Amino acid sequence: MAAQHLHGSARSEMGAKIGDVFFSEPLFDALPDVVFFLKDRQGRYVVVNQTLARRCGMKDKAGLLGKTANEVFAAPLGQRFQAQDQAVLDDGILIEDQLELHLYPNRDPGWCLTQKRPLRDAHGAIIGLSGVSRDLAMADHKNPAYHKVADAVRLIHEKYSEPLTLPQLARTAHMSVAQIERYFDRIFHLTPRQMIIKTRLEAASRLLAGSASVADIAQACGYADHSAFTRQFRATVGVTPSEYRQLQRGG
Repeated sequence: MAAQHLHGSARSEMGAKIGDVFFSEPLFDALPDVVFFLKDRQGRYVVVNQTLARRCGMKDKAGLLGKTANEVFAAPLGQRFQAQDQAVLDDGILIEDQLELHLYPNRDPGWCLTQKRPLRDAHGAIIGLSGVSRDLAMADHKNPAYHKVADAVRLIHEKYSEPLTLPQLARTAHMSVAQIERYFDRIFHLTPRQMIIKTRLEAASRLLAGSASVADIAQACGYADHSAFTRQFRATVGVTPSEYRQLQRGG
């Protein structure tokens, strides 16, 4: 208890001495695989890092400042991001490890885990939000732990169109459910369920570049029906499969 008090006192003392509360901005500029931003109560960008500016196709960060997601991203992605921001600003909702597929200006898809949380003043009132979005890198096959889950990963990649359960993946890896969850987090920074979703939607995004119907793609990617596929796709990508297809084609 005493240690916690000292820690809190040290934080308060240092916080009172810091001249620039945005001191971390240059640090985030040095992280090419992390998007960082602060927004005000109206959802307008106040601080961003260079990675976000580059992902938005801008030469410098100034082009983003003072704008909302709705003004930066093309419809319907902008509205989706704006609604997500509003939920944080209005209701104080925490967004933690939200698996998202982003479509960048060059139309290349990129997977990331997003975090957003409200910023509060000294009285607890919400005055803005902060967020980071971290790219999901390819798994390191040289990681000594990788071989322990390799069979489960292979099962996901080969059988994603079939119903897959966590106990089934654990048996394949000769692990308990708790063990396989721990190893997936250590190696991929994903849960097994997120890995299944990611694999299915990666396949779906490739198929959407072709001419197959959305219903056929849903079935091919392991979804019971068109509506279940659309709900999952929209929750992860921010747009419907049909809208994503249009965005891919430059619509």
